[in-house]
Amino acid sequence: MTTSPKRDRSSPIATNDRSGPATSPRIKLYKRRIAIDHPDPQAGERLLADALGAVDRDALHGILKQLVKVSTIGQRPDEANLAFMISMMKSIAPRDSIDPMLAAQMVCVHVTAMRCAHHLACAGDLAGQDSASRALGKLTRIFPAQVEALNRYRNNGERAITVQSLSVQDGGEAIAGSVTSYAGTTEQSAAGAAVDVRMELEPEAYGQASQHADAGQGANA
Repeated sequence: MTTSPKRDRSSPIATNDRSGPATSPRIKLYKRRIAIDHPDPQAGERLLADALGAVDRDALHGILKQLVKVSTIGQRPDEANLAFMISMMKSIAPRDSIDPMLAAQMVCVHVTAMRCAHHLACAGDLAGQDSASRALGKLTRIFPAQVEALNRYRNNGERAITVQSLSVQDGGEAIAGSVTSYAGTTEQSAAGAAVDVRMELEPEAYGQASQHADAGQGANA
């Protein structure tokens, strides 16, 4: 596969069917082109397109060229770095045309942040430390914002709201859990087994609380 920019039309490659654990092929970098390292070129394209969420060859070649540029170490693209970026994009599992762009940005920001962290660790003067520190700070703030943007997009623009809940059942037992809401749907997960609320009190306090409760019941009678 070459990265010739001239194409009259884009050919579809594969649907995003991730039912199988197939390993994505690696990319071989040459001076004037990049190639998919796979015995069957068409099968290699399908596997790589599925990993990156690309719907056709134009999308696949475009994402690959962008990742290759960011993978650069010392002015030269790095195959190992590129393989890592592709693997991370595959783990995010892009679903449509927006997901691959967000996933690619997240991977690129992470790689660049780690590069800034390396520069910070190796900086020999205050100016270099300050520059690398500021760049690293900006990138590490961008990354969680990207994660939130991807989550919100996948949930139809709804922000996830988690409410901690504590329900007390008859007999003094409580069940702690959290309720997360997405776009009108609600999911509840228990934080653990039932907890006896009475065990949270000290023995003396529990005895005093029982006496006050008995006295209150006597007064009401």
